[in-house]
Amino acid sequence: MALKMLISTSSNCVSHLRGYRKLQIPTFELRNILWRPLLTQLTPVREAKTEGENVGASKASKYQASVRKDTHEDWLRDFLLQKGANTKTIDSIISRYPRAVTRTSENVQARWEIWKSVLQTDLQVLQTLERSPESFFRSSNLENLQDNVSFVSSLGLSSKIVTQLMARAPRTFSNRAALNRDMVEFLQNVCTCLGGDNPEEFARKIISKNVYLLTRSTKRIKVNVEMFQTMLKIPNAEMLDWIQGNGSGILDLGNAYIKKNFDNIQKKFQCLGCSEDEITKSIFTFPRILYLSPVTLNTKVDLLMKYGIKVDQILEMPRVLDVSSASIQSKIKELMQHGYDFQVSGIGVLTLSSNRFKLKVEKLMN
Repeated sequence: MALKMLISTSSNCVSHLRGYRKLQIPTFELRNILWRPLLTQLTPVREAKTEGENVGASKASKYQASVRKDTHEDWLRDFLLQKGANTKTIDSIISRYPRAVTRTSENVQARWEIWKSVLQTDLQVLQTLERSPESFFRSSNLENLQDNVSFVSSLGLSSKIVTQLMARAPRTFSNRAALNRDMVEFLQNVCTCLGGDNPEEFARKIISKNVYLLTRSTKRIKVNVEMFQTMLKIPNAEMLDWIQGNGSGILDLGNAYIKKNFDNIQKKFQCLGCSEDEITKSIFTFPRILYLSPVTLNTKVDLLMKYGIKVDQILEMPRVLDVSSASIQSKIKELMQHGYDFQVSGIGVLTLSSNRFKLKVEKLMN
């Protein structure tokens, strides 16, 4: 059952989830936080893969026609060439975000320098711009950009993390600065409601481990925190540690995507005779299992069991499901040729990198 909806700051922070005994669940309180629009829930979208791709080819041509009359395209092309871009890269940037050519030379140069103050080099700015032209060009508000840079820098994050935020999640700096403040305040309130005594450090840890959080909606993160505590059935103190530890990496996934994959994990392993506690413990230990779509997870589990690996071994070493099906199969076949016994020696060998796996095989041959 999902948690109760957020209530005002004057309300008690701790309540309970009906149906579970001895489980204290927080009812999160916010301080007049405005919810961001909820992003897509169906897939675990990562910004680096999709940001700036929302303008399709047909839309791009329409935009180009509307803005072509009064643009700075020639100047922009020359500017990007001077920064090291080639013609193909420039064409790609403009076609994916045609309004880039409407930005004035003064604005583009000033924005470039602010980005460079974080990313350090022209090459890094160019690479980030190429991945996400929308984040660079969609706003001409330099004051908001500088406000975001100043705010993120004030959080006590390392310079390495701040650089990663701009390089991997540049929308962090093009969103309204108020949204970033809302998210940080929300994370601090989560910490307080779970019994934590250092909300600033809590927010800093989570953002450092998942740089995409500031590009997501507070509503998405809220629902995920509620779902995780309902799924895992753990007390507040453990939930607090888990969120800022293993769980931080999946905190930004789509709500529906998480639920669909969780339901499939339960169904698959329960059909194989596993208890709910065993399944929950496996997710708690290795939450990345929630990345796996039903088809992917079922295929990998069936493949492992086809070669005699027991289901309890899979749950005890869920990291094996993070390995590709092709790699699992090739490693198993090679190990079996050398008489490797998975029941005696375990399945951890399947999670080794290519180089470490080769060394392991060489030892088996000697």
